Parts: sequence; structure tokens; C-alpha cells
Amino acid sequence: MPETADLSATLSRVRRVTGLPVAFGGTVAPDGRAMRLTDLAGTVTLALHGLVVSAGNGLGGRVLSTARPGRVEDYAADPRISHEYDKPVTTEGLRAIAAVPVMVGGSVLAVLYAGTREPLAVGTRTLEAMSQVAARVGTELTVRREVERRIAELETTAALTRASPAAPEWEDVRQAHADLRSIAHEVSDPALRDRLQEVCELLSRCGGAARAPNPLSPRELDVLAMVAVGCGNAEAARRLGLLPETVKSYLRNTMRKLGTHGRMETVVTARRLGFLP
Repeated sequence: MPETADLSATLSRVRRVTGLPVAFGGTVAPDGRAMRLTDLAGTVTLALHGLVVSAGNGLGGRVLSTARPGRVEDYAADPRISHEYDKPVTTEGLRAIAAVPVMVGGSVLAVLYAGTREPLAVGTRTLEAMSQVAARVGTELTVRREVERRIAELETTAALTRASPAAPEWEDVRQAHADLRSIAHEVSDPALRDRLQEVCELLSRCGGAARAPNPLSPRELDVLAMVAVGCGNAEAARRLGLLPETVKSYLRNTMRKLGTHGRMETVVTARRLGFLP
């Protein structure tokens, strides 16, 4: 599975939403020609562990090549798939299996399976439930990739503009800082969320201002970061998933804590104190 996903938790979700006793999954190689099954849940043998599935072969290979969900009622007897992997599948005792792709940027990044040792019809609802889990994983991976790309760019830009916060590039840094603060609250991965917060702190310090004790809450900083890049209350609320009245409340609290009057004075003061880049 991609380095950004917690496959163990994902397989637990697959078993929970499908009610099927076995779930497993694997990562697709960078060239998209094969995947390796790396994680198993509910299995009783290691027959499937480490199995390399080629695009087009077997159920998972068909899902990989078509980028569409698939299912079989009785794996070893199904005429719609090739049977290169019958031995490990039958060793595990699996009969009915469903498989769905994890998509990122139009490419299959991984395949998730769920199965049972009884021959039965895997319904549309099961495939839909698995597809929802796969979509969630794909979204998390997409966000992480974009965040890591931005972080790399920002760290370079911040280093280049550290001595000159007035440089034109610095507005890009401030815009990205606001974006990262909003993204941090959408990410479920705690390690990635912590990294986002660290980068936001780095960007705030790069302005060269002396860092004062910060009385603002994280959400107050989120709102102020949006205001600093020109967002009105409605836009800040939309980007942060808040109500406009909640944004106003955070702004009032921020002004009270910083002893300021007005949005611009508050932003300037926060930058002077090193709370914003």
C-alpha cells in the first residue's frame, strides 16, 4: 500500500462495511503493471501474503487494468477471469471475492479485496461500500501528495526569501500558509497533521520577527491567516468549514487578545509578533 495510507485501518473498515470475514490489499508498482499483496486481515494462512498480481490476470489484475470494481461468486470456477492465482486463493479457502481500485489522479494506486469462504453473490451494495472506503483512501492520498509537494516548494521559497519578507515571492508563501492551515483540519492522518503544523510554524518564523508568546488559539490563527490573504468572513468560513458568525467571533477574540481594532491592524500586529508570515 502507498506509504501514506494506514492499510491496517483501511482493511478493518472494509471488513466492517461489507460484513465479509477476510480483507486484503496491495500496492501497485510505479509502472502500473503489477501489484503486491502486502496486508491481510482475517486470513488463516500466508498463501496470499507477498503475492504479485499482474495487470489483467485474476480478479485483482482485471481491476488494476480496467480501474473498475470487480467481483466473483466462486473464484476458482469463474470463467470471466484468468486463473494464475487459483492455488493461493484456494489454499486460503476463499470463494466469493470483491475487489475495488484506490484511485489517485486517474491512476490505480492500490487494490482492496474482501472475501468469504462461502460461494455467494457479492451484491452491489457491498461493492459500493468498498468503493466508498477506497475513495476515502484515495482522497487522503491525494491530499497528502499535494501537501508534500507544497511543503517542499514552501521550504525552498521560505529559505530563499527569509532575509526579505517584502519580496514578491513572500505573498505566495502567505497564501500557501493559509492553505496549509485549512488543509490541516481536513487531514485524518495525525502524523501528516503534525507535519503541516510544523511547516506553518516554520513559515511564520521566516518573516524575521521575534517570536512572542502566542495567546491565540489554533482556530483563531486559522481565521487570521485567511484574513491576511484577503478573505472575507464568508470565504474564510467556507475554506475552514465554519459558520460566518463563528469566524466573526474568532476575529473579535483575536482583536481583544492583541489589543487591536480592525482587520488590517490585527494582521500587521500578528506579523510583527511572529504569529503570521
